[in-house]
Amino acid sequence: MNKSLRVKLSATLMATVLVTMIISIVVNNFFLVDYYISGKQKALIGAYNKINQMYNTFGVSEQARDGIDGKNDIYQWFNMEDIFRLSDFLDMELSMEQLSQNNNMGILLYRIQNKRIINQQAVYDMQVLFSSSGSNASSEDVESFAIYRDYIQSEDRTEVSSETDRYALQKVYVKRMDSYYIYLIGTVDNGDRIMLRASVESIEESAQISNQFFIYVTMCVCGISFLAMLFISRRFTEKILALAKIAQKMSHLDFAQKYPVETEDEIGVLGESINTLSETLEKTLGELKSANVQLKRELEQKVQIDEMRKEFLSNVSHELKTPIALIQGYAEGLQENINDDAESRDFYCEVIMDEAAKMNGLVKKLLDLNQIEFGTETLTMEHFDIVSTIDNILSNAEILFRQKEATLKFDADAPVYVWGDVYLIEEAFTNYMSNALNHVDGERLIEVNVAKEGDTARISVFNTGAPIPEEDIEQIWVKFYKVDKARTREYGGSGVGLSIVKATMERHGQSYGVKNRENGVEFWFTLDASNEVPELPENVELNVGEKS
Repeated sequence: MNKSLRVKLSATLMATVLVTMIISIVVNNFFLVDYYISGKQKALIGAYNKINQMYNTFGVSEQARDGIDGKNDIYQWFNMEDIFRLSDFLDMELSMEQLSQNNNMGILLYRIQNKRIINQQAVYDMQVLFSSSGSNASSEDVESFAIYRDYIQSEDRTEVSSETDRYALQKVYVKRMDSYYIYLIGTVDNGDRIMLRASVESIEESAQISNQFFIYVTMCVCGISFLAMLFISRRFTEKILALAKIAQKMSHLDFAQKYPVETEDEIGVLGESINTLSETLEKTLGELKSANVQLKRELEQKVQIDEMRKEFLSNVSHELKTPIALIQGYAEGLQENINDDAESRDFYCEVIMDEAAKMNGLVKKLLDLNQIEFGTETLTMEHFDIVSTIDNILSNAEILFRQKEATLKFDADAPVYVWGDVYLIEEAFTNYMSNALNHVDGERLIEVNVAKEGDTARISVFNTGAPIPEEDIEQIWVKFYKVDKARTREYGGSGVGLSIVKATMERHGQSYGVKNRENGVEFWFTLDASNEVPELPENVELNVGEKS
């Protein structure tokens, strides 16, 4: 990945380190020499203070100052009657030699003896007390006067600073050495003169070497830093890539994967936020899907209701059209006295009353069907004997069986207790029975059966006669559907009875059906025959009264 965050992060950090190093190199090139010179000036001042402290510690006598015999011997500084031992003086000389070597500076201690006039100029004679050029030069060497001579012969002098009136710092160009030096010229506490110097060229050389070394170190550090940043950034980019994969899956509505939060840093907070977002989106999406399904169902129901309304109006209009026309026609006949005899008028009145009764029955069935289908009435669940209920219905309908010259077969003796709304179950069975009476033929046998199978009771009504065409079996449960419209008209069928059975069984949560047999048709439905109280849906009441 050429533009991966890992490479960008590593490159950015390396660039930051590199820029920092370059700035440091530039600052060193411009200011390191001055900083070294400033440090060397402090070193010269420190050396001056140490030498002055040595004078005070070892106690240089006034007689040594006044009674010098011209010998360049450090032992003549002190009175031999002094309480200090000779080894102390040797230690002082050694200390100054070490001071010269350790600080890479030249030291010259001298004393003015007398003044002479040469060529009308004042010339001072001096006695060298100690001299070191920073190497192993001896005080008796000719080069012992080099520090002083170079200073006297120099014309290019620039005062650097002066802290006190005891010494001054100057930058001096030594023509003999073709180089610049830093000089400290001053006096110690007992009046002896002191001259210290350090080479500026050595300082510049040291600064140049330091800068070169710093450049090499910078290059190495940048390379190592880049590799280290690649390794370190991998830990962060792996976590970010893991979060990116989760976010990508979320974009495809996959909310199964969650980020394992192991730290409490920004990555951990982001991971926790991603997890929360995933859970919220999953929950919201589920709610939206449920709402969408519900909305779709409601729209389908609305469309279905509209279709049912249109179909209902069409069917009702069709069903009421004929009886209304008959009533109107016979009523007009009565009004115009088409037949004056009483027998004709009675016949007209009977027709009008018969058609009005059919219309009243149709309207009643439609109202019952509407209440059952839409649950506007509360079911009253009772535990009752279905055998006894059916027996009562059949006993009351005995005259109908005689009129149809039909033979009834019902041999159930043992009671079978079921759960259901007694009124609706009675109406459902009555519709089956009426349908069997209206279509019985052949042997003219109607057989009613109640069979208990486990916790279910199966109630069936069979009649001999013509079978139902296979293409009409699924349609007979639809309101106003009639297989044989002419025959249905003869016995006054409305095509609503089987729809009432369907709505009743669905309201009870039970099954129903029809099947053709060799010599007839069997209609059936089931009821809950368990002894336990069933789970009751909405708009259902439980009544455990006398019928249980």
